Amino acid sequence: MRRTLASIQDNFRPMQAALKPFRLVSSRIAALLLGGLMCSAHAAEWQVQPGESIQAVIGKAAPGDTIRVARARYTENLRIEKPLKLVGIDRPTVSGGAKGDTIRVVAPDVSIEGFIIADSGASLGGQNAGIYIQPGAHRARVAHCDFSYTLFGLWIEKVDDVRIEHNLITGKRDLDSSQRGNGIQIYNTTGAQIIGNNISFVRDAIYVDVSHRAVFRGNKMHHSRYGTHYMNSYHNLWEDNDTYYNRGGLALMEVRDQIVRNNRAWGNSDHGIMLRTIQDAVVEGNIVAGNARGFFIYDAEYNVLRNNLVVDNQVGVHLWAGSTRNVVEKNDFISNREQVKYVASKDEPWGVKEGNHWSNYVGWDRNGDGRGDVPYEANDMVDRLSWRHPMVKLLMASPAIQTLRLIAQQFPLLRAPSIVDNNPRMRPEHSDWRKWLGKQYR
Repeated sequence: MRRTLASIQDNFRPMQAALKPFRLVSSRIAALLLGGLMCSAHAAEWQVQPGESIQAVIGKAAPGDTIRVARARYTENLRIEKPLKLVGIDRPTVSGGAKGDTIRVVAPDVSIEGFIIADSGASLGGQNAGIYIQPGAHRARVAHCDFSYTLFGLWIEKVDDVRIEHNLITGKRDLDSSQRGNGIQIYNTTGAQIIGNNISFVRDAIYVDVSHRAVFRGNKMHHSRYGTHYMNSYHNLWEDNDTYYNRGGLALMEVRDQIVRNNRAWGNSDHGIMLRTIQDAVVEGNIVAGNARGFFIYDAEYNVLRNNLVVDNQVGVHLWAGSTRNVVEKNDFISNREQVKYVASKDEPWGVKEGNHWSNYVGWDRNGDGRGDVPYEANDMVDRLSWRHPMVKLLMASPAIQTLRLIAQQFPLLRAPSIVDNNPRMRPEHSDWRKWLGKQYR
């Protein structure tokens, strides 16, 4: 019996040694959790009344404290170097006095909510902003604030998991567009959440560079150069945003692995959605209406364009520079002055499986399956005549022009390389397309 007990103990000792690191890790986790609970238990609340200094109270507060600021105008440039919650009561104003950053966030885990943030400096070289979130200030949150007369609204650099939500941002609108800053500038970030912001009268409403795994949802971007200027960024979601009355709507350049879904780009004086040097993206369910060019697609490969409504643009799609091997299905191209402007040396097939709807298709559907019996060609003789002689557009609905289209299909020597849809859909997917007519910039 003693030998048996001794052998059991000998066998158990290696197991005890193996479990020792796990016990150490568990004890450290427990200590961290206990420390967090103790910090939460001792977090204090501070009050700032009119005439007092917000910065002075920030200096007194401990990490994790909450500072509540009463309604008044506070002219000071704030610097937050510890995790804090800064909460405005009845929308107090923090004015930077037209110099530097109105608020600079240095520490991680800072939350700012409910303020009017005004009057930053005007130095583009100094990157003056309403709120500057500097490298290392991870998990910052800015919500329900109004940015008034700031050069950059928010400048966000080298941080993770920042949340910018439900803010109103208006730039220095008396400056020329090139001299303004951007509404929200994001550089070298991961996991940003940009939700429900309304941005106008800035250079670019949202400027994104080298920022990955972000979500841009429910934002309104208008009266600026670009709704978004977006480069070198991967694995991001752009969803349910409105871009209107800009020079360009969404400009997605040198990116891959994007989801661009259910956005509305209308009334922009150049393009609605630009896809430039982009791969492996899904662009679906978007409405592109009343722009000079609906889609501008340049050097785009291996993307999916599906179920988009392209309506009442000067040019529905401007496609060139080797944009090939894309899947283009179930889109509606309706009442665009020119459906597709295509520059290439050979045909490009669209609608290979399911087809697209073309409002100027003049073919027929004898078997009633909802698909045209003859292919649709975007760049036929009539299109080329209208490019060279714009007055031809006055005759677009005439029987003579429709007859010319049919004749050109019968004589291949008269045709140029084109977008060819072998399965044109007789009816549009979007039954409400008429409400998007007349959305041009005014």
